[in-house]
Amino acid sequence: MADLAGPRLYGCYKCQNHVCCHDDIVSKAFQASRGRAFLFSHATNVVVGPKEDRHLITGLHTVADVHCCDCGEVLGWKYVKAYEELQKYKEGKFVLEKFKIVKVNW
Repeated sequence: MADLAGPRLYGCYKCQNHVCCHDDIVSKAFQASRGRAFLFSHATNVVVGPKEDRHLITGLHTVADVHCCDCGEVLGWKYVKAYEELQKYKEGKFVLEKFKIVKVNW
């Protein structure tokens, strides 16, 4: 029998706007300033803010905050550039704080 359920999605915790898909999780082992976070290969329905250099746990990175396109809530950040070779895999990916996203369509 065909699987009739749609993809498992995550939404903004404030407005439930769909922002990412469970299948796009690269890692669940990330740490944000206020707790656990997930690294996603893609995010949708978000606005990427201005780029800035930040010193994170893994070194210097150029990042941009990621906001929900519906309510404007900051959900995490996008890695724009990693300066250390071992961190290059993060470039173009999104870190979303676990407490800022909720399960939708599970």
